Amino acid sequence: MHSQTINKFSAFAILNKIPWSLVIMACLTIGLAPFAPPHFVEKLQMLWRGTLSKPVDWFDLIMHGTPWFILVLKSSYVMFEKIKSKTSKRQDGQPIV
Repeated sequence: MHSQTINKFSAFAILNKIPWSLVIMACLTIGLAPFAPPHFVEKLQMLWRGTLSKPVDWFDLIMHGTPWFILVLKSSYVMFEKIKSKTSKRQDGQPIV
């Protein structure tokens, strides 16, 4: 049985409760700090080269990457919902039952 409502404890419900302004501010502050060069970019480069080995480096990657991860998830979910709502309507505008 498919439910049209989102469970209030699901990951998507929690993601929907996070305001866009908070996600964007987190990306611009925590996600880019320190600003020259951003830690997140450095840690991704270290991960790509295979030199990300210290626990503090993994912590930095997770801390500075979390806002970006949330931004991608939230954006993807919103785009998926828009596509789903467009495809779930008949030509006369009535929802498909």
